[in-house]
Amino acid sequence: MCGIAGAFDLTGQRVFDTERLLAMTGAITHRGPDDEGTHIEPGVALGVRRLSIVDLTGGHQPIANESGRIWVAFNGEIFEYPEIREKLLSKGHHLATRCDTEAWVHLYEDHGPAMFDHARGQFGVSLYDRDNRTLILGRDRVGICPLFYTIQDGWLIWGSEIKAILASGLITAKPNIKGLDYFFNFFSASPHQTPFEGIKAIPPGHFLKVRDGRIETHKYWDIDFPDSGDERVAADPAILIDELERLLAHATKIRLRGDVPVGSYISGGLDSTVILGLATRERGGPVDSYTIALEKAGPDEREKAIEAAAALGSPLTMITMEKKDVAHAIPELIRAAEMPILDTSAGCLLRLAQAVHDSGNKVVLTGEGADEALAGYAWFKSGMARERFRKRFGSAIPALLRRGILGMIDTDSNARPDRFPILGQRTAQQDLYDWLGQGRSLLYGDRMWQELDGYNPYEDLDLPNQRFGKWSWLNQSLYVGYKVMLAGMLLHAKGDRVTMNASVEGRYPILDDRVVEFCATIHPKYKLNGRIDKWLLRQVAAKTLPTKIANRKKTMFRANRSDIFLGPQHPAWVDQLLSEESIRKAGYFDPAKVARQVRLQTTLPTITPRRFVMDQSLTCMITTQLWHHIYISGDLCDLPRWNQPDQFRKIQQSHRPISSKLS
Repeated sequence: MCGIAGAFDLTGQRVFDTERLLAMTGAITHRGPDDEGTHIEPGVALGVRRLSIVDLTGGHQPIANESGRIWVAFNGEIFEYPEIREKLLSKGHHLATRCDTEAWVHLYEDHGPAMFDHARGQFGVSLYDRDNRTLILGRDRVGICPLFYTIQDGWLIWGSEIKAILASGLITAKPNIKGLDYFFNFFSASPHQTPFEGIKAIPPGHFLKVRDGRIETHKYWDIDFPDSGDERVAADPAILIDELERLLAHATKIRLRGDVPVGSYISGGLDSTVILGLATRERGGPVDSYTIALEKAGPDEREKAIEAAAALGSPLTMITMEKKDVAHAIPELIRAAEMPILDTSAGCLLRLAQAVHDSGNKVVLTGEGADEALAGYAWFKSGMARERFRKRFGSAIPALLRRGILGMIDTDSNARPDRFPILGQRTAQQDLYDWLGQGRSLLYGDRMWQELDGYNPYEDLDLPNQRFGKWSWLNQSLYVGYKVMLAGMLLHAKGDRVTMNASVEGRYPILDDRVVEFCATIHPKYKLNGRIDKWLLRQVAAKTLPTKIANRKKTMFRANRSDIFLGPQHPAWVDQLLSEESIRKAGYFDPAKVARQVRLQTTLPTITPRRFVMDQSLTCMITTQLWHHIYISGDLCDLPRWNQPDQFRKIQQSHRPISSKLS
């Protein structure tokens, strides 16, 4: 993958300053250390930092069509590009490179903005049509590649990372209170908001069309499920097992494409091991694998990973992390993610991606997406049990139990999100969201509540599918998982941002469009069969892996949370962030409330709902303080803050204008 950035004049044909564009691309050099390119003409500027994976010498960007009318800068991969290339050549298109970037200009020539229907893969793309003065900014279907934008001084500014936008100098980093509160409710980034005021994200499966100063948002794809009762059922499940295996094998095969080596993550679980097994079978030989060992810092899966790698003949690279190692990785993680984080294991993945890079690999396969497609998380099981109870005995008892648990956490009405069902339904995740949302009242200061002014984060979920109410309860819950947690956390803080921080491209076979669409069509019993999660994937695993490995129980890779910040050997910057002075400077939290919760969290040994919630909420609180220090103020602790690249500082020192009219 790469990193893209650019600017489009919404008011006329001003020329964007070259050094300013280079400052933007310079801020995301880690996304593309191999090459740099720009294209600037009146009214538009396109910039790229390239990570060379396909056509190493010929894939320079931005690239244009034969006439120079259409220009594109591209981040990502179109995995079926060889097939698309043959179709384009058969239609008479001239292709100057072997790189998939060039496909975009010709797909646009043939289909206009409908080009997204013909490009399957992972991508963030910017395309400019000079004749029509039209800009297209688009993002892949499930949200693997990020793309952000803002409007300042008549310019639409965009970038693969927010750093690129900040480096333009057109916007000052300020907190978006609603974006932060969204995170505290759903422990994920919003699909369209960011924690930065005035900076938005293009949602997965969407593109912006910009023409004549008007910005239109279009949705070109959304996951769909059959009506409840109309899901696909096979007289012989072997038909579905074989079909999923075939789809996964193809998805893995095309993600092994490239002119550089491809490795694979592996854990003690099933998903990544299946992918490594399929990759090994496709390659006909060993594929390098990478794993993490946690030394008293969370559930340790090293023995299972070693066993699986040995069974598949895979050379295994293992990094070991203790609590202090996880804690020391968090500042770099926040700089990479550009948002607070809940899941501290993302810090482990940050270090693992660096190990991939250090070993000489640029691409790594992962097993992300199986839990969303086939109901792998614990809350799907507990939610299904609750749903069966509700159908048999009614909703009064579950509601009473829920209120009782919430009351054990806190009774502050400000933080009672249980009155907000998701699109009229209580999905599997709702109880967890309700519990975690309660932690806000135990930490927020009065100023936060005042600025939120009754804001309802559930109205900001951006789940517009009109067919939602026709789906089965489990498929409704899976849809929320795709839309909220997958793109907002797993593919953000644990995916693109940590791999690209190390100049490594992550690839996700289980998130292949056809795999996702197939899993959506099948009956829920093939996903969650009694207490057996990911039933259909387990049957595929039984055909490709040793029985002992295929039958492993679901394990969630996670590191310890708040105790890495509060226990022995925690970094000095944690105490600085938790000081009354720092908390008051940032202005989000109440110092007395924070001190009380820290004291209780470090002294109460009993496992209670309140302790569980505060484990999550204190982690969110500390990383929010850290995010504020790194990106907003720089005065809460002794750690360095993020600074503009050298190019922008030179522009400031020389007092150069932001843009100029053509003479």
